[in-house]
Amino acid sequence: MIYLDNAATTYPKPPQLLRAFTEYLNFYGANPGRSGHTMSLETAKQVYKTREAVSELFGAKSPEDVIFTQNCTHSINLVLKGLLKWGDHVIISDLEHNSILRPIHKLWLQNGVQYSVAEVVEGDYDATVENFQKCIRPNTKLIACTHGSNVFGIKLPIAQLAKLAHQNGALLLADCAQTAGVEDIDVLKMGIDFLAAPGHKSLYGPTGTGVLVIGNEDVTLDTLTEGGTGSNSLNYEQPDFLPDQLESGTVNTAGIIALEAGIADIKRKGIANICAQELLLAQTLYDAMAAMPQVKLYTKRPTEHYHLPVLSFTLGGEHSEETAKRLSEHGVATRGGFHCSPLAHKKMGTTETGTVRVSLGMYNGIEDVRKFLTILKLLQNHMV
Repeated sequence: MIYLDNAATTYPKPPQLLRAFTEYLNFYGANPGRSGHTMSLETAKQVYKTREAVSELFGAKSPEDVIFTQNCTHSINLVLKGLLKWGDHVIISDLEHNSILRPIHKLWLQNGVQYSVAEVVEGDYDATVENFQKCIRPNTKLIACTHGSNVFGIKLPIAQLAKLAHQNGALLLADCAQTAGVEDIDVLKMGIDFLAAPGHKSLYGPTGTGVLVIGNEDVTLDTLTEGGTGSNSLNYEQPDFLPDQLESGTVNTAGIIALEAGIADIKRKGIANICAQELLLAQTLYDAMAAMPQVKLYTKRPTEHYHLPVLSFTLGGEHSEETAKRLSEHGVATRGGFHCSPLAHKKMGTTETGTVRVSLGMYNGIEDVRKFLTILKLLQNHMV
């Protein structure tokens, strides 16, 4: 199989994950932070080791500012529903995934939270920031936006948007689902107040893992859930310190231990090297696909500054899901459809057909690209 669906979840995973799961089953099966016996303490150390790895990767002030969640969507909901109140105003982009759009839309319907949608201008960060600026209101509480589109690979100027937010008394939540592990991200240097990321994408961890990194310790979020934390157990109220305040119940110990193995592998290979390799493959794909008469691409040629290694296309007048199905029959894994991003498809005029998404990972090579292009040409020729 030629796997080109890494924006959904990366595959394959580093072999170190298998060892991490084996070690969990053999040595770290106890409940971390809930007991005083040796195995519980050793398990807690392993969980903290991953917390340290995430903190270091994203430049957090402290490992305690790393919250383990179920996934990126869970992290985003923790911020949106823990921060926004009636009458608050939020600015999102016109490339947002439903992980941001749906909870904000529900907050608008049920809690009186207002929101505006700012236009992203591909390849022009200043124009994008200006469009966000136009949406600022006196009651703007938050800019919540993707760092990079999961459909079209267009990046947003997160650091500039964070500066804009802070200049206007607002905060910034960055959805780094597609950039964590591919881009160098430092929450303190970039001014990111909240960073949400999944473990199963370019951090090369397992599904069912996510992180929320708190870049601004001066902001307190209301809790989404309350319960046992292993701390202050005689107190009826939820602890008021991180990470316990936002981590109720037993964490996904096996997944968290395996996540550290994935992070260790991308650190070993180097994010800059991973990014350069994936972008080169994306550019090779783009150049060849742009020369195919039946292929329609929706963005400019990908560049390091403005794009991720993610391409979307349609083949002739065919619905994207049909194209993806035919590619799958030839052993190519892509994703067709609407990718949980209605705003992005509305922006690009693809709400009728959707797009086929090709997304690269660090285990893809030039041979994958060549085979994919050969198969795509075959499918195109059968349409003529």
